[in-house]
Amino acid sequence: MRLKWVSILGAFCISIFGSVQTEKLPRLIPVEDFFRIPEKTGFTLSPNGEHIAFLSPWKTRLNIHVQKIGEEKVTRLTAAIEKDITNYLWLNNECIVYVEDKRGNDNYNLCAINIRSSDLKELTRFEKGRVQIIEGSEKNDEEILIEVNNGDPRMSGVFRLNTVTGKSKQIAENPGNILGWATDHEGQLRIALASDGVNNRVMHRASEESEFQPLIETRYKEIFLPLFFTFDNRNLFVASNVGFERVGIYEYDIENKEHTRLIYEDPRVDVSNLSISNLRKKMTGVTYLTDKKQNFFFDEDRQQLQELLEKRLPGYEVEVISLSKDETKALVKTSGDRSLEAYHFFDRQKNDLRKLSDASSWMQEEELAEMKPIAYKSRDGLTIDGYLTLPRGLKPQKLPVVVYPHGGPWGRNIWGYNPEVQFLANRGYAVLQMNFRGSTGYGRSFWEAGFKQWGRAMQDDISDGVKWLVDQGIADPKRIGIYGSSYGGYATLAGLTFSPQLYACGIDFCGISNLFTFLESFPTSWDQERQMYYEMIGHPEKDRDLLEKTSPVFHADKIKVPLLIAQGGGDPRVKKEESDKIVGSLKKKGIDVVYIFKENEGHGFQNEKNRLEFYKAAEEFLGKYLRGRIEEKNK
Repeated sequence: MRLKWVSILGAFCISIFGSVQTEKLPRLIPVEDFFRIPEKTGFTLSPNGEHIAFLSPWKTRLNIHVQKIGEEKVTRLTAAIEKDITNYLWLNNECIVYVEDKRGNDNYNLCAINIRSSDLKELTRFEKGRVQIIEGSEKNDEEILIEVNNGDPRMSGVFRLNTVTGKSKQIAENPGNILGWATDHEGQLRIALASDGVNNRVMHRASEESEFQPLIETRYKEIFLPLFFTFDNRNLFVASNVGFERVGIYEYDIENKEHTRLIYEDPRVDVSNLSISNLRKKMTGVTYLTDKKQNFFFDEDRQQLQELLEKRLPGYEVEVISLSKDETKALVKTSGDRSLEAYHFFDRQKNDLRKLSDASSWMQEEELAEMKPIAYKSRDGLTIDGYLTLPRGLKPQKLPVVVYPHGGPWGRNIWGYNPEVQFLANRGYAVLQMNFRGSTGYGRSFWEAGFKQWGRAMQDDISDGVKWLVDQGIADPKRIGIYGSSYGGYATLAGLTFSPQLYACGIDFCGISNLFTFLESFPTSWDQERQMYYEMIGHPEKDRDLLEKTSPVFHADKIKVPLLIAQGGGDPRVKKEESDKIVGSLKKKGIDVVYIFKENEGHGFQNEKNRLEFYKAAEEFLGKYLRGRIEEKNK
């Protein structure tokens, strides 16, 4: 689909914009370059640190490849053609185990392959079933824990499988409500995480010969996540906000069922990640997000490693993905706001650091824009954190702006490379992202402040960000657009409906327009989840007036500016009829509306051709109404 407008005035405005400002901007990077799939991903390090494995396309599917550190030769191990291989791990230095759907019918079986001989062994052969890898064994490098679900309760649950003999033993049953498992430092399966969708229960047992017993039960507003057993296997390290405002790291006494020791917390944000050294039996540090990723180390050796790597790799966020078993070799990932991740290998004994792969080698960082953390006050006094990306080569004055609210809405924006943000900045737009109330990671109160606030206080937080940007002199108030997908698409429609004076245009990508339809879209089996969403969004009967007032589909006549809508035919959340209604309403009023409908898509576009068509249409649409740049071949 190629969009064309015949407008002398529009062409004149784009021409003037180009003649005045484009000579200061970097080159127009092709749309395709922003959304290319990395050629290598999913890197892992062998236990002895001598090999790396990674995923790379072969015949359009991701397959496992292996390479010896220091050598150029790459060996493809697998030949999946039906579906990507995404779940694999090193069993030992010679063997990788993975799950594969050979027939494309969602039946996944476990396979093992030798990295030197490429000898392949199928370890399970379920005609109808699904195998998931839980973890390997620290004590026996021939064993693996897997979860099997084949519809037969007698054969569903966790098994310990010997990959050499093929013998297996069931060590736990899954009645259907267990979502996760955890082992102690001896490899004994002792924790089960159960949920009905709203209420979560942690189950514990003293040994694999014992029955699981309830340890703690929480509702959806509370988090209690076991991370590791303490090194004596008696208690747990947990991420918890049970009884607290924010998630912190605690030691939890299993026998007395109580938090006993605070290990780490932050006064601003949730902390839920803990790292340990199995070799040295120490907690090494925590990682958490404020405006950027933060590290705090308990262990001097681990802190020294981080400081050395950051000195050798300046300007990037540096993350040690894994260490060899003896902790002398490290697989390191670097990332930033102007580059996808790159992977490096570091030999601590030889002080040898070498780059393994750059996921975005075709992009030039100096042509991309910096993402800077910002904060502003909402109208009722909350601090709203966010990010502002300014186009390179332009003064931050009277710029065209794309407001880009995140989806979810129960998530958050983070600092880092975002291809959509960089694409928009390259076209000459300032991009404003914000973590409005209801975003997660900022504690319970901030999250719960978004309950029943769709289209209300949550939308006000977005509007207040627009006002802040205008007051700063950065935004041209006549050239502000709003774009988002899923909840971000809802925020786009709500912005154009409830505060149309703020925006010159909008782009809604699979955005929710009818809150009644959204709440009805959950399966009938999700009774508990539905009650949770009623509490968070609104009850279709008790809060009928609220949902009607905040569903944009019922107020489409209030939209005054051009709109681009992208819709999938199989979207369970957003019905085509509702998008049709909005499109029809705008057409009746003579407002320009571009409608991209794809029958073969759902809640988002998965097909690469469809995605590129959308981005090229968005580029042209924004170029017309915000007067940004358009790649010549896309005009």
